[in-house]
Amino acid sequence: MTLTLNLPPELEQYLAQEAKQQGLSVETYTLQILQEYILPKEKQSKLVNALQSWIDEGDADEQQETGEYLIHALDEDRLSNRKLFPVELKGITW
Repeated sequence: MTLTLNLPPELEQYLAQEAKQQGLSVETYTLQILQEYILPKEKQSKLVNALQSWIDEGDADEQQETGEYLIHALDEDRLSNRKLFPVELKGITW
């Protein structure tokens, strides 16, 4: 795809200077910047959508059971007798 942009002179100068420092053409450098910015945003958007679908489709009872299992497992696998999630603080601090 060919894309023609009318850049402000300061931006054009900046791109030319940075491209020269990188040993790249302005076009290659600009494409590299776009790829570095856009592709992570696309991945981030896909991850957010996946997480949201898990939340939307999640079974509340299953999530509750999993959470309780994790809390129990974390409290059991400790070197000290002090619980990370004491029952008396449920709903207060966790």
